[in-house]
Amino acid sequence: MSPVSDYEIVIGLEIHVQLKTRTKMFCGCELTFGEPPNTRVCEVCLALPGSLPVPNAEAIHLGVMIGHALGCEIAPRMKFDRKQYFYPDSPKGYQISQFDEPLCAGGGIGGVRIERVHLEEDAAKTIHAGASGRIHGSASSVVDFNRGGTPLAEIVTEPDIHSAEQAGEFLRLLRTTLRVLGVSDVNMEEGSLRCDANISIRPHGQTELGTKTELKNMNSFRYIEKGITAEVARQAALLDAGERVVQETLHFDPRTEALTSMRSKEEANDYRYFPEPDLVPVPVTAAMIERARAAMPELPAARAARFEEDLELHPDTAKLLAWRSELGDWFEEALAASPDGVSAATAGPLANWTTNELLKRLEGETDPGGSKVTPAALAQLVALVGAKSVTAAGGRQVLEVLIAEGGDPAAIVEAQGLGAVGGEDTLAPVVQEALAANPDIAERLRGGDMKPMGVIIGHVMKATKGRADGGEVTKLVRSQLGL
Repeated sequence: MSPVSDYEIVIGLEIHVQLKTRTKMFCGCELTFGEPPNTRVCEVCLALPGSLPVPNAEAIHLGVMIGHALGCEIAPRMKFDRKQYFYPDSPKGYQISQFDEPLCAGGGIGGVRIERVHLEEDAAKTIHAGASGRIHGSASSVVDFNRGGTPLAEIVTEPDIHSAEQAGEFLRLLRTTLRVLGVSDVNMEEGSLRCDANISIRPHGQTELGTKTELKNMNSFRYIEKGITAEVARQAALLDAGERVVQETLHFDPRTEALTSMRSKEEANDYRYFPEPDLVPVPVTAAMIERARAAMPELPAARAARFEEDLELHPDTAKLLAWRSELGDWFEEALAASPDGVSAATAGPLANWTTNELLKRLEGETDPGGSKVTPAALAQLVALVGAKSVTAAGGRQVLEVLIAEGGDPAAIVEAQGLGAVGGEDTLAPVVQEALAANPDIAERLRGGDMKPMGVIIGHVMKATKGRADGGEVTKLVRSQLGL
């Protein structure tokens, strides 16, 4: 069996984003989460005879904002279409969506091109109960129509993604961008952000795309990455066995990692689209576009570029801070509080302590805002280390106290006797004692072999309880040995 690496992976994503509006897409029902079933419904979202839809102006505004953020071309009008299909949680027997004239087209983000962004309404929620989860005393399925009619923006990418990891990275950037825009709370656990992945593989060098399958309604990054990995392996095994991949929609169970077929994959003609007869096209005016443009904040990609250019941060560090908006906000607050002022020289060490020393001690938390370490406290600690008032090792001890108890770094250094031991008068005798205690090491150093320098530094560190600066110790060793 050939490995998966023998194939090129081609992935396109369809992301459904629940828009942060007060009411539903085509009626006045308020949007809430966790309300009792079927309490946020009306004649429009239940599709009762004679009811007529009215477009949500705020949803259109948020859609235009998404288009601006993704660099799309905004259509001159909003035309809605009927997408014909029947599901138990679709009361009309069709969905009001957009077909041939999406609100936004083109653009891209994070190196992935965007095909289109269009607006539509969400279906209701079907709840299934089998033998182990009975409803009203028997195995059954019920429908909660509270979600029916929720405004959605569907973001469709071009097939520019070539690994599960790249898909996860793109979605993390997109989620942060949407959150910063304020167009959605993008809470994947509550279904505000859901993703379908269209996946195919082909031998390297082949130009024709392979047969694609679709993984439906995945709602966590780990779930998406594991599902794509499993489906790529399944397709590779089929092709290696001389079998063909069937175009279908699949369900991936993240607990068992099993893939099961849901239905044959629909094509556009299966939905029999036609213009929505109950809605006239809505012009997208210059005023609407200007309103969206005026509401645009600094986006994660622009923030990462600013961190790189203005603060001279490493691209990976800049991306980490910018793509996690809460972490980036915390870092910038710490930088503003630095005793050494805002500069590239200050930002580099502070970013390192934020992303490496602090985050790895927060037990999986990605936002230090919930910890006892304030931005100002970390800024002060980094300044103390930079001034060599405390060693890096001592600074890490101070950080452990800050995480456990909070407090003032300088006071912690004083209380625990962690101030750096420096100056030739103080350190020279300790270095001399270390050399005398390790005459063989001293001889090797005199001969030009610097590898055992760590033994001497370790001896000094032990004697000073980690309060000596390693660089200063090295200088004193060289001086005392005449090197």
